[in-house]
Amino acid sequence: MTVELGHFALVLALALSIVQAVVPLAGARLESTQLMRVGEPVAVAGFLLVAAAFATLVHGYVTSDFSILNVWENSHSAQPLLYKITGTWGNHEGSMLLWVQILTFFSALVAVFGRNLPPSLRANVLSVQGMVGTAFLLFILFTSNPFTRLVPAPFEGKDLNPLLQDIGLALHPPLLYLGYVGFSVAFSFAAAALIEGRIDAAWARWVRPWTLMAWAFLTGGIAMGSYWAYYELGWGGFWFWDPVENASLMPWLAGTALLHSAIVMEKRSALKIWTVLLAILTFSLSLVGTFLVRSGVLTSVHAFATDPTRGVFILAILMIFIGGSLALFALRASSLTAGGLFHPISREGSLVLNNLILSTCTATVLVGTLYPLLIEALTAEKISVGAPFFNLTFIPLAIPLLIAVPFGPQLAWKRGDLLAAAQRLFAAFAISAAVIIGVLFFVDRASTVAALGIGLGFWLIFGSLTDIVFKAGVGKASPGVVFSRLKGLPLSVFGTAVAHAGIGLTVIGLSCVTTMQVECITVMKPNDVVEAGGYTMRFREIAALKGPNFGEDRAVFDLTGPDGRRLGEIASSKRIYTARAMPTTEAGIRTFGFSQLYVSIGDATESGLVVHAWWKPQVTLIWWGAVVMMFGGFLSLCDRRLRVGVPTRRKAALQAAKG
Repeated sequence: MTVELGHFALVLALALSIVQAVVPLAGARLESTQLMRVGEPVAVAGFLLVAAAFATLVHGYVTSDFSILNVWENSHSAQPLLYKITGTWGNHEGSMLLWVQILTFFSALVAVFGRNLPPSLRANVLSVQGMVGTAFLLFILFTSNPFTRLVPAPFEGKDLNPLLQDIGLALHPPLLYLGYVGFSVAFSFAAAALIEGRIDAAWARWVRPWTLMAWAFLTGGIAMGSYWAYYELGWGGFWFWDPVENASLMPWLAGTALLHSAIVMEKRSALKIWTVLLAILTFSLSLVGTFLVRSGVLTSVHAFATDPTRGVFILAILMIFIGGSLALFALRASSLTAGGLFHPISREGSLVLNNLILSTCTATVLVGTLYPLLIEALTAEKISVGAPFFNLTFIPLAIPLLIAVPFGPQLAWKRGDLLAAAQRLFAAFAISAAVIIGVLFFVDRASTVAALGIGLGFWLIFGSLTDIVFKAGVGKASPGVVFSRLKGLPLSVFGTAVAHAGIGLTVIGLSCVTTMQVECITVMKPNDVVEAGGYTMRFREIAALKGPNFGEDRAVFDLTGPDGRRLGEIASSKRIYTARAMPTTEAGIRTFGFSQLYVSIGDATESGLVVHAWWKPQVTLIWWGAVVMMFGGFLSLCDRRLRVGVPTRRKAALQAAKG
């Protein structure tokens, strides 16, 4: 009976989504306050109904209810409880339910926290959100129902894909979807503004917090997915330019451009048309990513579904929302004003440069991802576009952008002084130049690329701090005045500096690990020794172990540091999951500072055990940089100026006194 209640809750949620899509829009057209306000309680009720359905599916997994087809295909009674819960979204149907859950969550947030918006704009935003929700609820109910029954119920389940039985599944998909789906709010704001035919600086101020929130979550989701693949697949890499990896990178790049473009629109009423178009394209790229993962056009470790029927349905959703929004944009574009003018050397100009390069990077990744699919569809010939293409096209575009990043905050609005900005950044330049020389002379004289990359990372970090240093008057004012100025700076200033510094950390990590890592592949027997990065591993033994739902051959190595000191052990294993008879490799990882020793074992041969060892200098900075970027995004989100309609403390006190 519980399953039927979950299914019924989805049907009711669909009915409410239709009401949300139609009634507020009609109210805005008829200028009826009562009809426009219908969207708010309906959005909240829709969220609660989808939450009830989602809780029902989680209950089915936790109790191992194998009468549910979805649970039978993706769970097992011997599975640890954590993986039973995360297994709820470790499959196509459950992950789509999570997708819709997050969509309705954002709709409810707009309904609850958007009461300061103009009534017609709020009604139109909720209406567009309702349209998206209706489309995906129809998709779930007609092609991907997670509550389909099995009669009679099997005694045991098939087990979850072993690669997904990891803590990474608890974090990666929810974070990624909060980013993917979060951009739907920016899309809805853009569509609502086009419906009304009015776009101004206030619109940019309203859309910025939603974009910032989605961007921060997507940053965390991509980083978590990268680290998960790094340690779970046993291949030692952190990015493969897999089409599905690219599908998450594209909306991140477009969302980054949207975030900066919205700043120009809010501060200077410029780039209006471009900002609206970016809002449409960012969510459109999220929909493209959803299509790639679930249509069956890709064979990937990340892909969830291979049913062409589902692909056709999602393709129809893409055509309706992407085509419809672009058609609406084309219809309204001629009536929209471009906004204020500015000098090329200005903060606006630096943000336009940012947008141009990010958009070109996005287009490059899009072409490289879709071109093989297009060729296969037209000629039935399979081709591969991999890392060499993306490295040769993406990196040369990204480097000039990263060099220019510290200049932006140093330039004035409307007209800036490039020479003065360069003078303020002299200390950051001197530090980065000293780092480059230090790396060449004391670390690796042969690796000029590594030195330049590390120097670029330090340039980003100290260039970002320069803005705060000058605004606080460090070196020119007394410590008390400096502290007072720091307290008075908006949180968004700190958030921007932190996010840019996070990019610098990631650049340092990428530069070090791609140019200076040490790799060793050998065949070992007990007591054999291998060295990587100055660390010595002695093969002690290989032992057979038993897990809750898997068998494991675990190779143990005694680890000795460069100074000859014993550092304990490091272990890697091969697992066979009983239900699926599927092998996996569990890498052994030891972290030293920001560097890691990474060990992965292969198959046993007559000569011994194949062992693959890497020394990866500063590799964790790749992901710590993303965490810092994410923190910078949320720090900016805490700025009171981004909470539209929230009065300052002084105003709030005056209002309370008057009341």
